[in-house]
Amino acid sequence: MEKNAYSVTEVNHYIKGLLESRQELHNIVILGEISNFKRYKSGHCYFTLKDENAALRCVMFRWYAAKLSFFPKDGQKVFAYGTISVYEKDGNYQFQVQALRPEGIGSLMQAYEELKEKLEKEGLFDNQRKKPLPLLPKTIGVVTSPSGAAVHDIITVSRRRNPGVRILLYPVQVQGTEAAPEIVKPIAFFNKTNLADLLIVGRGGGSLEDLWAFNEEPVVRAVAASHIPIISAVGHETDVTLCDFAADRRAATPSQAAEIAVIDVDAYKQGIASWMDKAETILMNRISESMQTLDSLVQESSHAMETIVDGKKHLFMLSAQKLEALNPLSVIARGYTITSKGDGVPLMKAGDAAKGDRISTILSDGVIESVVSNIQKKDV
Repeated sequence: MEKNAYSVTEVNHYIKGLLESRQELHNIVILGEISNFKRYKSGHCYFTLKDENAALRCVMFRWYAAKLSFFPKDGQKVFAYGTISVYEKDGNYQFQVQALRPEGIGSLMQAYEELKEKLEKEGLFDNQRKKPLPLLPKTIGVVTSPSGAAVHDIITVSRRRNPGVRILLYPVQVQGTEAAPEIVKPIAFFNKTNLADLLIVGRGGGSLEDLWAFNEEPVVRAVAASHIPIISAVGHETDVTLCDFAADRRAATPSQAAEIAVIDVDAYKQGIASWMDKAETILMNRISESMQTLDSLVQESSHAMETIVDGKKHLFMLSAQKLEALNPLSVIARGYTITSKGDGVPLMKAGDAAKGDRISTILSDGVIESVVSNIQKKDV
């Protein structure tokens, strides 16, 4: 047996090491046409990239395949991002793909429309899912590049409108193959820690390719799933990303996002003062109206009481007149007399007295005492 013989495993392992040690074969981009694309139950995808003269075997493991924003099709030209490696088991070298992008604007728009339709059907863009923005957020989380104009604009506008608002910047890449997972991470972080009342996620304008990270499915889903309200501020007025549809509010620019998120404190105070003045005016008018109503009620009550008293006086006088008419003294004054026996009980009939009874007759000017000597009764 040869002393210097290598095993197949050793050779393959050595070649793998050689290839993976070459930095120029890491994070490269290859343009090619997809052939024999297959996605297995494991989530891994296997396919071939080819051009007119050659073919390259490719693998895309499930954690990268899950981030695809479109479904690759045979014959489709794509940009593949990844690293050259060797599969030691069969000795074949392959391209480990980390991301795929369709070639050209047309293909990107196709991928955009396909994902948009898919997420719309799931209800991720429904208005019922939108959360109201806080009126006076104390802390705003900003997810963007630390070196772009977007973060400068957001901080400048926010500080001008409300110097007391707190800005927490979570710096991320906003362009390239690593941008999407980087954008997802801070959204999850803020939702876990609740360090912010509101999030602004975005960047300045750019081409469709530049903005593509904000059309990636993981980013769109993270925005839609956030329990913290999110303002999407990607690009300019004409640029609309899928994040704009998923967010609770869309801003055309980062500056506009800051204007939406941060209320103008001075204008807010003036508004409160104006409302206070209006409320005071309304209150004073109500009090004045109430006093007028009260005076009217008092007058009506006084008049009603006078009417009642007058009515009672009239009834009293009628009753007094009736009593006066029934008063025996009044009857006597008109020429009548009242005769009674010694017990003071008036004599109503002749039979109430007998001969010899002492009787008293009351007249208007005195009393006559007499003795009954004779009684004459009338026949009835």
